[in-house]
Amino acid sequence: MKRTLPAVLMSLTLAAAGAAACDGSGGGDAGQANAATGPITIWLSNNQEELAWGKAMVESWNTQHADQKITAQEIPAGKSSEEVIGAAITAGNAPCLIFNTAPAAVPQFQKQGGLVALDSFDGAAQYIADRTGGAADQYKSPDGKFYQLPWKSNPVMIFYNKDIFAKAGLDPEKPALTTYDEFLSAARKIKSSNAAQAAIYPAPTSEFFQSWFDFYPLFAAETDGKQLVQDDKAQFNSPEGQRVAAFWKTLYDEGLAPKEQYNGDSFADKKAAMAIVGPWAIAVYGDKVKWGAVPVPTSTGKPAEQIRTFSDAKNVAMYSACQNRATAWEVMKFATGKDQDGALLDKTGQMPLRADLTTAYPDYFAKNPAYKQFADQAARTVEVPNVPNSVSIWQTFRDAYSASVIFGKQPVADAFTGAAQKVDQLASGS
Repeated sequence: MKRTLPAVLMSLTLAAAGAAACDGSGGGDAGQANAATGPITIWLSNNQEELAWGKAMVESWNTQHADQKITAQEIPAGKSSEEVIGAAITAGNAPCLIFNTAPAAVPQFQKQGGLVALDSFDGAAQYIADRTGGAADQYKSPDGKFYQLPWKSNPVMIFYNKDIFAKAGLDPEKPALTTYDEFLSAARKIKSSNAAQAAIYPAPTSEFFQSWFDFYPLFAAETDGKQLVQDDKAQFNSPEGQRVAAFWKTLYDEGLAPKEQYNGDSFADKKAAMAIVGPWAIAVYGDKVKWGAVPVPTSTGKPAEQIRTFSDAKNVAMYSACQNRATAWEVMKFATGKDQDGALLDKTGQMPLRADLTTAYPDYFAKNPAYKQFADQAARTVEVPNVPNSVSIWQTFRDAYSASVIFGKQPVADAFTGAAQKVDQLASGS
């Protein structure tokens, strides 16, 4: 299941000893490397659909560039992709490009000196801005440069099981789920009717990234698009953050969302009536569950076209061990051009981070209408903040959220206040 990432906190705090300079220029002559062309190596996700896209993309490039061939391989096995990448940076043997770079990991990889600022290539910043639109700014580092090319997103929404909703006496075609009160009312009917074991079953575990699939999408929607941290200050200890927390706390307090970890996929197994997932789930659940999808709820029930949500993006980055960087940059553009983005969409159902997404591929969305609402949602996504100590910030928040919202060991206001103070320090780089 794509949303469940391995724990990567340890990997992202790898010591930068032995790594290249912190300016991201890498060893040797960066200017010479930036101008050099020739063969390059890239790493691809081991996801079957993405791998198929990657192999086809490489073949297409190689047939046109005999002197600048790409060698592609899956990201080597390890506890997590991020751990493997961090270790490769430290060892100085990372590939030129990795088509699976997590935005939350970028600050640490950059700190290790492992990334190349893409702005060092003529027209790169403009290319990114033109392709991605206004959302591109979320992917800039604090120094104003791009160390990642925004590539693809999986904007998360509420999936619901139509059969379970019907069994609970809820409208399976037009469910009332837009406000917190409506959502809670539906959840209570699902529970009281025994239509499902749980109304919704987000992972109640403590890994830093789990908040991306419970608190953060609703926070993005409630705040009209705020990130967890902005201007080096925590944003979650606010009236909006408190409302989101209170909503989830009610679900846990009333047993509508279980506090025990589920080993498996609770939605696919029909143990939960709802799930927070992205468009990748359409292919996964398509034949197993009769599903529908709606935007995440807000306290006041904002219209769907105003709802913002978590992007769940993965990006492309160039790594400082690369010697033929001019070729690597050309490959980045080739792999994120209209043709290859269309092939990615077709093979994976994931949304290229393009400003013209819905208009660029009208035939695809006409043939695959289930993906259209995710394409519309993709225009309104919120990324994790690109700030120092990114993973530590998310872990600090998750610890406070778990203690107060999920397990009720501490009042939410107290937990969030304490966490906000720690996050402010971490975001300032201390």
